[in-house]
Amino acid sequence: MAFSVEHITVRSRPYIKLHNAEDFHVTIIPSLGAMLHAMEVPLNGSSLNLIDSYEDAEISEEAIATSFKGVKLSPWPCRIADGKYKFDKKDFTISKRFKDGSALHGLLFDQPFQYVDEYATEDTAWVLLRNGYEGTDPGYPYIYQCDVKYALHPGRLLEIETTIHNLSEGEIPIADGWHPYFQLGGKVDDWEIHFPAMSMVEFSERLIPTGMLVPYSKFNEPRKIGSTNLDNCFFLKIHEFKPVCTLSNPANNVSVHFFTNPGYSYLQLFIPPSRKSIAIENLSGAPDCFNNHMGLTRLPPGAGRTFRVFYQVEVAENI
Repeated sequence: MAFSVEHITVRSRPYIKLHNAEDFHVTIIPSLGAMLHAMEVPLNGSSLNLIDSYEDAEISEEAIATSFKGVKLSPWPCRIADGKYKFDKKDFTISKRFKDGSALHGLLFDQPFQYVDEYATEDTAWVLLRNGYEGTDPGYPYIYQCDVKYALHPGRLLEIETTIHNLSEGEIPIADGWHPYFQLGGKVDDWEIHFPAMSMVEFSERLIPTGMLVPYSKFNEPRKIGSTNLDNCFFLKIHEFKPVCTLSNPANNVSVHFFTNPGYSYLQLFIPPSRKSIAIENLSGAPDCFNNHMGLTRLPPGAGRTFRVFYQVEVAENI
């Protein structure tokens, strides 16, 4: 089993591909939020891309700022109400805001990550990307480095490791996450999902947490999604070696298992109106955590924090 790293250019934009030569291929677009663009497996004589991304001709900063498909969420995930928060008794207002007035999904989702290094052997392939944020938004005047390492392992396992280094002179507020959309063929309604939620974060009509956690157990056992609408955040039970979420399509026996370390203790789920995919977002903090402090990290100067998520793809016919 040979693993490899491939660099290609599509429409003048650099792509990086990680290959397990037999049956698993991952495509990354570093120049736009370190985007996870594709995870491909063979299925019934063809290839299935499990990531609902953009057509190559449609990729742009404007498209990403609308749907945020597959990108790094940093230095916060989801919404900050009206882009305003207080840190160390100082008031801040983020200038980079979504059309509803909230500051959405951080500051790096449409920013370039630079290639740093790569490695490939008979049983792994990885690439390291980096963005150095220099405090350019007046609402987040801190300096930090965001390293993203994509690593492909045997067993159709993709590991994504994010490490944040505080390069500022004082503490900085940090939360982290990802925003991939998964497609398993057909409609979401016919798929099954399972995630062991401790509770659900209660939202206002503006999708801002009220500060309350409410009981939720609908998908604590595998269950068909059906007509369920999801645009919610859940607080998870995280057990070592057990997935925090499993998404399956019984029609083609394709499943994705999600594993994390305790750093990603929140799970945001969103089903778009097309119901052809579902965003499964592993987060270190809840929406608006800069205000409600649910999962907020205060990172000391010179310190680092690492977050990991693993996507393991299973195709039952090949097992």
